[in-house]
Amino acid sequence: MEFCPKCGSVLMSKVKNSACPRCGYVKKGVVELSTSEKIENKMDIAVVKKDMGSTAPIVNEKCVKCGHEKAYFWMVQTRSSDESPTKFFKCVKCEHTRRDYD
Repeated sequence: MEFCPKCGSVLMSKVKNSACPRCGYVKKGVVELSTSEKIENKMDIAVVKKDMGSTAPIVNEKCVKCGHEKAYFWMVQTRSSDESPTKFFKCVKCEHTRRDYD
């Protein structure tokens, strides 16, 4: 990892004539970027329409859309690991899905 000699910020791209994102300092020369230095922040959550009757438990949770008293329930770790997971509820009747952040 390299730092900008002018402002001290992290230089993310090590390509010929790449500029510092903060101050615009231009580093001359070509340096290979190793795979250990790549930083990616990518989070994809896929919503799949499927029959949940055999996999997800049914709990007593009132639907905010139709008022039905039963919903499928599951949890997903959508935030960092030191925070509680996100709870999802899908109405058994109208299939309206909502999430609950605790």
